[in-house]
Amino acid sequence: MLITLEMKRSQTQAVHRAWFRPSLTTQIMIGLVAGGAIGWLRPDWGNAVYFLRDIFINLIKSIIAPLVFSTIVVGIAGAGALRKVGRMGVKALVYFEIVTTAALFIGLVVVNFTKPGVGVALAPASTDVVKTIAQNHPKTLIETLVHVFPSSVIESMARGDVLQIVVFAVLFAMAVSAIGEKGKPIIRAMESLAQVMFKFTNYVMMFAPIGVGAAMAHTIGTQGLGVLMNLGKLIGSLYLALVIFILSIFGLVIWIARVPLRQFARAVREPAALAFATTSSESALPKAMESMERLGVPKHIVGFVMPTGYSFNMDGATLYLAMASVFVAQAAETTIGWHMSLGQQITMMLTLMLTSKGVAGVPRASLVILLATLNSFVPSGLGPIGVAIIFGVDELMDMGRTCVNVIGNCLATVVVARWEREFDDARARVFGTPAEAELDLKAGDVAFADAVAQGD
Repeated sequence: MLITLEMKRSQTQAVHRAWFRPSLTTQIMIGLVAGGAIGWLRPDWGNAVYFLRDIFINLIKSIIAPLVFSTIVVGIAGAGALRKVGRMGVKALVYFEIVTTAALFIGLVVVNFTKPGVGVALAPASTDVVKTIAQNHPKTLIETLVHVFPSSVIESMARGDVLQIVVFAVLFAMAVSAIGEKGKPIIRAMESLAQVMFKFTNYVMMFAPIGVGAAMAHTIGTQGLGVLMNLGKLIGSLYLALVIFILSIFGLVIWIARVPLRQFARAVREPAALAFATTSSESALPKAMESMERLGVPKHIVGFVMPTGYSFNMDGATLYLAMASVFVAQAAETTIGWHMSLGQQITMMLTLMLTSKGVAGVPRASLVILLATLNSFVPSGLGPIGVAIIFGVDELMDMGRTCVNVIGNCLATVVVARWEREFDDARARVFGTPAEAELDLKAGDVAFADAVAQGD
């Protein structure tokens, strides 16, 4: 009892923390600014500390497979949600398609309004980057269907192939549920594993500000602040489109689904900051899953919808593809006088809607899709040259699109939970408050109670 009272007291103090004990979000932003300053003042230091970013990303990757697997098994087999999986999957895919289509068309409107490619000449340049990207290719529909069923789940976990892990975990959960009482020890073991991985995530997050700072120091140290001026109109247009997308589409979804805005914003700020700073959706996945469960989304919905969204709900990346492809077309018009009509642009958008679904696990996925699409629509081999030019500032744009990808997947879990009438409004109302810590302690979720202390 004494220990429990002490934990409650510590949670209350954590929410009303002193100024010298900043929250994780604040620490990440401090790391971001400090890393940028180091990269600008001492570029050699920026390159030297990049290994710290790799250590952080590797630690995060080590969490993903056991966390996703255990969460899905517990959510489906433990909560008796077996019958809901098919219905939930259909709803999630419908939502993904609607939102990503909206992202494509917002990108198309903004790029035609700002015209960032007008005046940019696609002069011949080294295409070594393009050759590297071209070694990969977006999967066809048949290849994607075959790919989602793993021949070895151990290999899938080693590669971090989230989609294959999800499929295997769903099938495994169905088998555990089918054997009844004999499967209960497996469920208890998976519950323990999930709690351990959430606690492990909290430990790794202590290293996040250092990893984030190293990533930013490397970016500025390698490319310099001058990179912000190069193709600045394209970068500015992309961020303008992302803001419009968040305010209009996400805003509309939040209003329709009655998502508690303030609590949702608090829940996604840490995952979004991680994704922005590291340009890696994987780095944000464990924290995002934890935050959505704390917000009131059931385990089985978080475990199924969020990892699936990492392959099928790339809102920011989809919007980027629309803008980057038309940017190259505009530059091609400047270079050789070739004009892409609105009808051709719409056809290209429809192509992107299909090809963007087959990039799970492909390195530099957005550039792979961009190159494949441009080769079909832009004449005279200018597509590869356009990709080579964009590659120089791709990391700066990758920050924004990855951040929006993560926010979109978090929102998708809440929408599906509301659609399934399983969203816990009572838990959402106390998110990030002392009442949440008390609620978690009563339920025995010590890992979540610790997360309140460290994150908010």
